[in-house]
Amino acid sequence: MEHVYTDGSGLFTRNLVPGEAVYGERLKTQDETEYRFWNPRRSKLAALILKGCDVFPFAADSTVLYLGAASGTTASHLSDICSRGVIYCVEVSPRPFRKLVSLSESRKNMMPILADANKPEDYQAAVGRADIVYQDIAQRNQAGILLKNLGLVRERGYAFLMVKARSVDVTKRPTRVYDAVEDELSRSGVNVLQRVNLDPYEKDHAALIAQK
Repeated sequence: MEHVYTDGSGLFTRNLVPGEAVYGERLKTQDETEYRFWNPRRSKLAALILKGCDVFPFAADSTVLYLGAASGTTASHLSDICSRGVIYCVEVSPRPFRKLVSLSESRKNMMPILADANKPEDYQAAVGRADIVYQDIAQRNQAGILLKNLGLVRERGYAFLMVKARSVDVTKRPTRVYDAVEDELSRSGVNVLQRVNLDPYEKDHAALIAQK
């Protein structure tokens, strides 16, 4: 997997900003290159990789639209991976957004956007066309939000949806929620390539990888 490394004990990304940790993660130097430990209990994308990710389109020059970036934990690792690309970090909550802004001061390829992911028209002009949309949002209409934002993804681009079952419907079994979300995407013409349950790293979460 390009730009993601392992020493047998865990995952690492090459630190774009040597000497700086983002969320207290361990730093490791090997052959004069510094790497950051990628904690799968703090990042669903790391959990997905460890559980078995068949499609990983994130390249050094990728443009990523990140919906629900929070304070930037996973986004910072994508910043490492897509070192010559851009990570557009959409976050609606002011408190984590302030951390995103601070983080982007040293990570120049992270672009924080204070906006509601339900309204992609508010940031369409800033983003243009992305190669990949990555969504991690705790709202009921998770599939609907993704579908709204697919207009900002190039043709044959990819979507990574981290489904939070309890945010969609707390009364249903998680597997039934995942089925419903996958079905909604498929009925909308989105090609779902893989579904991965993220237990034990994230309880009642699954990752859907799709292609526009």
